[in-house]
Amino acid sequence: MVLKLYIDLLSQPSRALFILLKTAKCDFEKKLVDLRKGAHYTDEFTAINRFQKVPVIDHNGFILTESVAIIKYLSRENLIPNSLFPKESKSQARVDEFLEWQHIGLRIHCAMYFRVKVIDPKFTGKAPSAKTLMGFEKRMISSLKAFEMHWLQNGTEFIAGDSITVADLLAACELEQPRAAGYDAAENFKDISTWWNKVRNHFNPYYDEAHAVINSLIEKNKLAAKL
Repeated sequence: MVLKLYIDLLSQPSRALFILLKTAKCDFEKKLVDLRKGAHYTDEFTAINRFQKVPVIDHNGFILTESVAIIKYLSRENLIPNSLFPKESKSQARVDEFLEWQHIGLRIHCAMYFRVKVIDPKFTGKAPSAKTLMGFEKRMISSLKAFEMHWLQNGTEFIAGDSITVADLLAACELEQPRAAGYDAAENFKDISTWWNKVRNHFNPYYDEAHAVINSLIEKNKLAAKL
């Protein structure tokens, strides 16, 4: 049976898993779940994921949620390259170290900035106050500073060593979220910019394919700002 991947490409971890499986040349069926239309709240999808979130995989009837758990499972099933998620103990521990940190160290701050500036106004019709937005932006910038200092200035080329791994892919996808809200970390952090370009280049053409929706949103916002 083909692996089924339930995603919405507006979701950072959804994009990361899509890129990962494409890069691995893994045979999978893409199942789109439109979050903007509330498809994740339907009874049909809730039967697949009780948490009503994406991404989710269905592998021969085995359903698994949470992107990090999915990545580790795909590795154990030999569906993704060892180079991207190493099986050697210490190398894997370095990747796991970042995966544990990134949830509250990077992801939450980038995601909340995007949500407050882009998502909430679309649903409520109200823009956030300048004070509220500034607070989320400050926390996001602080997390970006920590990311650059502790993970990109550690004497290695990539997050978990001198070889690119899923840690780099997940982090890169997280940074696309504030970019879609008008804040490009590459314009403000030199080391992030250099590293980010390497990650994009490594995973292309699938990286750009996965981010077509995000890039379209950015272009629409630029056009609207000129009007």
